Amino acid sequence: MAGRRRPPRTRAPRQDRPAGVGRTESRVGIARLEGLLAWEAEIAAAERDARAFAEQFPWLPAAERENLERAYAADRLRYAEEVVDRAVERCRRLAARYRSECRRICARWAALCLSVTLAAALFAVVPAALRG
Repeated sequence: MAGRRRPPRTRAPRQDRPAGVGRTESRVGIARLEGLLAWEAEIAAAERDARAFAEQFPWLPAAERENLERAYAADRLRYAEEVVDRAVERCRRLAARYRSECRRICARWAALCLSVTLAAALFAVVPAALRG
């Protein structure tokens, strides 16, 4: 029984690579491989559970039991896909929130550093201007 499989998501390779990109690409590749393995394990578990569920109905003909297995596995994989999609969307929302928060904090630090620099410059220039 073949489970529903997600198509692999691919990106076009970048030509201009900054330093350290190879390491990042390796991490992304490993994460994709882990995701693929986890999805294959979910397919295997769905098929195993579908078989166990269908075995509860021994009076069903073999063809109907196979249809029941297919429907059960497809429903479970559809649910698993929805769970994964919700988790991915939540991660994206959190990442966007953290990026905006980081930008806000960086802007505050930049403003603080600029104001301290200006204050130090004023304290250095004003006494000299008053003396001379």
